[in-house]
Amino acid sequence: MVLDSYVGGRWQSGSGEGRPMFDAVTGEEVDRLSTEGLDLAGAASHARTVGGPALRELSFHQRASLLKALAGHLREHREELYALSARTGATLGDSKFDVDGGIGVLAAYASKGKRELPAGTVLVEGDVEPLSKDGSFLGSHVLSPLRGVAVQVNAYNFPCWGPLEKFAPAFLAGVPSIVKPATPTGFLTAGLMRLVVDSGLLPEGSVQFLAGSVGDLFDHLTEQDLVSFTGSASTARQLRTHPTLVRRAVRFTAEADSLNCSILGPDATPGSPEFDLYVKQLVTEMTVKAGQKCTAIRRALVPAEHLDAVAEAVIARLSRIVVGNPNNPDVRMGALAGLEQREEVRRSLKALADDARVLYGDPDHVEVTDADAERGAFLSPVLLGADPESAAVHEVEAFGPVSTLVGYTSTAQVVDLAARGQGSLAGSVVTGDPDFAREVVLGAAPWHGRMLVLDQADAKSSTGHGSPMPQLVHGGPGRAGGGEEMGGVRGVKHHMQRTALQGSPDMLTAVTGQWFPGSARTTTEVHPFRKHLEELRVGDTVVGGPRRVTEADVEHFAEFTGDTFYAHMDAEAAAQNPFFGERVAHGYLVVSFAAGLFVDPAPGPVLANFGVDSLRFLTPVKFDDELTITLTAKQITPRDTAAYGEVRWDADVTNQNGDSVARYDVLTLVAKQDG
Repeated sequence: MVLDSYVGGRWQSGSGEGRPMFDAVTGEEVDRLSTEGLDLAGAASHARTVGGPALRELSFHQRASLLKALAGHLREHREELYALSARTGATLGDSKFDVDGGIGVLAAYASKGKRELPAGTVLVEGDVEPLSKDGSFLGSHVLSPLRGVAVQVNAYNFPCWGPLEKFAPAFLAGVPSIVKPATPTGFLTAGLMRLVVDSGLLPEGSVQFLAGSVGDLFDHLTEQDLVSFTGSASTARQLRTHPTLVRRAVRFTAEADSLNCSILGPDATPGSPEFDLYVKQLVTEMTVKAGQKCTAIRRALVPAEHLDAVAEAVIARLSRIVVGNPNNPDVRMGALAGLEQREEVRRSLKALADDARVLYGDPDHVEVTDADAERGAFLSPVLLGADPESAAVHEVEAFGPVSTLVGYTSTAQVVDLAARGQGSLAGSVVTGDPDFAREVVLGAAPWHGRMLVLDQADAKSSTGHGSPMPQLVHGGPGRAGGGEEMGGVRGVKHHMQRTALQGSPDMLTAVTGQWFPGSARTTTEVHPFRKHLEELRVGDTVVGGPRRVTEADVEHFAEFTGDTFYAHMDAEAAAQNPFFGERVAHGYLVVSFAAGLFVDPAPGPVLANFGVDSLRFLTPVKFDDELTITLTAKQITPRDTAAYGEVRWDADVTNQNGDSVARYDVLTLVAKQDG
């Protein structure tokens, strides 16, 4: 049966026989994939003309809410996905890693969208840039969603997590997606996308699914489109140089081959906590998902004097790994994704054979539990040992349960060995020595997208060497693809155009919906703190003061708080200070006085002050200076699911000469009128 694609707003199947997919455990055919005959140009057009406008109508917070709802929907259907996942050769633990990990990505982006992105549709980035002496000409940067489609080409090893980690930041940015799975495990991605589409939660056109190849889709991409790819470096090179992608400068991100390394520190001697952590982590990375992780440890770099001890400990753990049918509760490692993948790993092992020796495992034979070792794509875990100067070890990736032990004799050498992978997604350093960790991380970081420092202090809470986190960059330089697929708001911004915006303060405020210094202020008879969230407007202002600062005020504040810093209390010492020349008021006294000047004390819509951002003291406040505070509503952020919202106020404290003595943002929670 040819699986349906979801394109142009409906489920439809491609023509022809299609490409078969097989159960990795039994070898039986599961389904077939084909996009032959489907209108892929129409799919791209549908995304741009239907999905894009619908997404851009929604605010960042509304999109975040939909991601949260989708995560909840998928969580309710996890068991269905686990059952499909078992047919990819995954154990239940592997399936949870993939399925629950993908759902977690949706939830994480939903949370970050609510906390770190504005309630509207315009994202302002960075501080305002003064472009004129009189403040009449300013600059800033705004980000807007690209008016195209994000084409997401996924790998077979994570059929759920992979598509969801690409989809989430694109959706939050306001860009529709076309999801294309890898063939071997495409039936699981198809099951996932059926749940996503049929949930009815997402705007039409915001996500489409190709059950098969991309066909001629790339021919119809434009400069407003994006391609995200996970797979082999050779395929990445072919796609990156597609004539249309080159001619139209289509944004292309790749996650490709990665000879990741894990480094054991010289301090981690046999019997130490870090030694045991290293061995446990290495075996885990070799056997979870049968080693089919783009972040798995391929090169285990250990002090030469500990090579034998590490090998012995790793072999002892590997010997207890039960390989077989993932539905059997005794099994700890399932099958590779298919027979083709098994043969590819065996070919890679043969390429390594001249430079490496097998310390454990047999690439051609394995004992399996509750399954046929030949019909299923089973492979023994294989531990190799090699000389550090072996070229193949640093060039050939066996994408399966394979890792190579390599000895090093100095910190400089291990940093060099880490770099010989020519770019990796992830590296780890297992050590209790901060000096060693610092030297290795700073030396190896240019060649790695992510590095974990593991010791006994973070062992219980660490997510491990190979677990990408949606809050952090996922991607790597060089042969690893040169991209960053995730990274919190960074991943969202990847799907947006950054534009330098120049103009008058009033124009920047009008375009962005955020108040800029120098823009018009509105002072009303009603104190802004008496206004509910819906009544407040950007630019609403209250002016308080003046208040004279006396010597007695300063001395009382010093006694009351215990802050008797000499610049406030010792006239002789303060006279020698190059910044002051005489006693001055405490900066926090200035902020406290300012609060007293703008606060409306009666109960009302303002529920709480929850912080101060970007506080800077600009001009010293001397005795008998008079302070005035100008507080202006800068940004108003409703919360969809709460009876209140957030208001960011620009606070400018000036002296009697009009000089700013302090500038900062005040953050408040303000009740809604109908809350």
